[in-house]
Amino acid sequence: MFDTNEERKKMESKVEWFREEMKKVRTGRAHPDMLSSIKVEVYGQFMPLNQVSNITAADATLLVITPFDPANIEAISAAIRADQALGLNPADDGRVIRVPIPALTEERRKEIVKTASGKVEEAKVALRNIREDARKAMKAVADMSEDVKKRAEKEIDDLTKEFNEKIDAEFKSKSDEIMKL
Repeated sequence: MFDTNEERKKMESKVEWFREEMKKVRTGRAHPDMLSSIKVEVYGQFMPLNQVSNITAADATLLVITPFDPANIEAISAAIRADQALGLNPADDGRVIRVPIPALTEERRKEIVKTASGKVEEAKVALRNIREDARKAMKAVADMSEDVKKRAEKEIDDLTKEFNEKIDAEFKSKSDEIMKL
């Protein structure tokens, strides 16, 4: 019998990756994960923003960044401004950086949903690749009867369908959240 536990684990990790990617998508409310993709050049190397500062959501429209080393304030502000996808304009007072989160327009919301749908396709392609790798591995097993191969193939297809549905449900939830005023 062909064991699909390994494929299940791989697919679960892809769905988890997708969830993490959806956390980064802006919904109009301030959330520290919005800045998780920001890399800041400090001490001669690039580091994730959360490793050089503390990020908190003061309210629904404001992120407050407190650098561990105040000398890095300019570098942090520049790194946030440089990420055009976020479209944020930070302001600092020498100790903390305040990042106001502007309200989203209808057009910007649709654009964000479209960008997020690219991540959906990326995740689904990864699931299909896992399915194809499993099929190749299954065909490589010589001492497996045709019935067992067909059953295993159906099990892998069902697994792929199950995880595709999970991704679709996550995306629908996120797109509804984005489009809600």
